[in-house]
Amino acid sequence: MIRTLVFLSALIASHFSTGSIVSAHDVKHGDITISHPWARASLSAKVKNGVSYMTLRNSGTESDRLIGVSTFVADRAELHAHEMKNNVMKMKHIEAIEIPAGGEVELKPGGLHVMLFGLRTPLQKSRTFPMTLEFESAGEVDLEVVIEAGASRGEGANHKMHKKE
Repeated sequence: MIRTLVFLSALIASHFSTGSIVSAHDVKHGDITISHPWARASLSAKVKNGVSYMTLRNSGTESDRLIGVSTFVADRAELHAHEMKNNVMKMKHIEAIEIPAGGEVELKPGGLHVMLFGLRTPLQKSRTFPMTLEFESAGEVDLEVVIEAGASRGEGANHKMHKKE
């Protein structure tokens, strides 16, 4: 058991890029372009959830939908949105994000985002990790997510509001 844990920890750590500052990047797959995929650095080793953002563009003539996301850095990755409920802003799991034909959707703080539950290791600034996005029409797209500085409290840094509904 201990050997397995040590092996898995080493495997996860080895997959993080150790380059210093990584510039923004785009990934194109068919009609879909993913711009500047990034995640917030963990505020401490005790924080077990993370969040990722990006911009999704669809240059096609038909809409597409982001229907899934996966990464080995977390036990579970989900698409999330904010909703106002009883005058309180709450975050909730959503099944898909529609990207209109010729349009774009921004996953950003305070809006749509990818929630990472059960981080297997803290997200460290200036490193990267792989993520796979699954689109209804475009299929799977592999990309590298850049880890950027953590947010201030005002930007929703602690994500304790996330509850499975």
